[in-house]
Amino acid sequence: MRMHNPPHPGAIIKTLCLDPLGVSVTQAARALGVSRKTLSAILNGRSGISPEMAVRLSIAFGTSAESWLNQQTQYDLWHAEQRRKQLRVAKLAAG
Repeated sequence: MRMHNPPHPGAIIKTLCLDPLGVSVTQAARALGVSRKTLSAILNGRSGISPEMAVRLSIAFGTSAESWLNQQTQYDLWHAEQRRKQLRVAKLAAG
């Protein structure tokens, strides 16, 4: 069952990982081995979690890479479903 309007994974990183640890974006970016700009884009929902970033997050926070990718997939799928009626797709059937 899909979640209703799931949060962007960046919001989860900020709220559940960085804020409780008192870690700044700059400190977290350095620890993750990425630029501050890259991490900021994720935290602000402008970029998604790539497989490599999922691995980086899993190492940094002791979580699984799959959990980060699943959160991104749920977020992306929910937003794609919101545009379902706008898609021009024909059903294919054997005939």
